[in-house]
Order: sequence, then structure tokens, then C-alpha cells
Amino acid sequence: MSWKRVSRPGRTTRDPSRVFSYVVVQDGGFAPNPFHGWCTLACCKPRIRGAAAPGDVIIGLSRRCERIVYVMRVDERLSFEQYWADPRFRAKRPEWESPLARRRRGDNIYRPDGAGGFVQLRSAHWDHKRDQESQSARRRDTGANAVLVSRDFVYFGGQGPVLPRRLQFLRTGRGHRCRFSPEQIAAVHDFFARKERGVLGPPAGWSAEDDSWRPSCA
Repeated sequence: MSWKRVSRPGRTTRDPSRVFSYVVVQDGGFAPNPFHGWCTLACCKPRIRGAAAPGDVIIGLSRRCERIVYVMRVDERLSFEQYWADPRFRAKRPEWESPLARRRRGDNIYRPDGAGGFVQLRSAHWDHKRDQESQSARRRDTGANAVLVSRDFVYFGGQGPVLPRRLQFLRTGRGHRCRFSPEQIAAVHDFFARKERGVLGPPAGWSAEDDSWRPSCA
């Protein structure tokens, strides 16, 4: 396990990377969003987004913690303002009228309003019954002005591998876990190092007729 230098209150310059595990309650390709060459966590899980730093590893588990949905090593942590303005992530702005789920599930949904707040785009977090933005989702999402960004990830989707016996310590309930021993962290790094990178399968519940989840799709 490698050591890295970080500059963040509460962590020394010799702290190892940390591991965060949590349950992906709704695996629809929105949170996380593994498309367009980047795995991003921009919505939901504000406590993880607010605490994780570059080099940390995020692991999302299925509802019963029996499978692994995705693993990402954080490359950058951006503000919502940076995420919105960065041309690398323009493709992650949702196109709600698109016939392709990949386009509709974009997570770059918070446009700065010029007054220190954000306007929520029509998206997976939109209140579709009332045809208006979801204020509760906006408050929760922007509770941490942080977007986690990764090029170093594997997204298994709805048919991810069974959680190995040696990683059972990652199981969690509501919230998340991030207190692991050095040996447990090393086991996670070893598992991750052996996996192919990229998007390997569709999100749970994805239409069989929509193959836009595949990396080859524009």
C-alpha cells in the first residue's frame, strides 16, 4: 500500500489513503455516473463527498451488500461551480429528452445561479410529479459542495461480482463506513488492482434494448 502526501485539516502528511464503503440504493447510472470516461459522484452521499480526498477509494455495494457495484479511486475533488464550468464534464449535463438513458442520467445538474446558489436541471433528482426541481434533493446534494472525479475505476453495475469473503468487513447499513485497519485497506487495494477498469456492465434495471451504457457509445 502506497503512502501519499495530502494537505487537509485533520489528516497528517503521512496518512494512507482511506476506503469508504456504502450501499448504492438506486443503481441507475446517476449516482455514481460512470459514463463518458469518468466515474463521478456528484449527487447523494454528501458526507462521503465532503470527506474523501484524492487517493481515497470509494466502494459502492448492492442493497444487501452481497455484490460490488463499483470501485473508484478519487483523482480530483471539485466544487459544483468547477464541475459545471469544466469542459471535460459538459457531456455529463443531462439531456432529459434523449432516447438514450446514458444521456438522461447525467449528474452535472447544478448550474450556479450567480448569487451563491444553484439551479437544478431536469434530471434523475427532478420532482417529475410536480414538474419542478426537488428542493429536498438540492439541499441534500449541495450540503457538501464537492464532486468526486475518477479515471481509475471499475463499474460492474447490476450484475457485479459477489462480495468476497475476505472483504466482508465492507458491509454496511445506512450511511457509510470508513474506519478500517491497514490490513483491510491493503486487501481492498489488492482486490482493486486485479480488476479490469472501465464500465463492464449496465446499471440495475437498465433496458435490454438500450446499450448506451457501453463505453463505445458516444
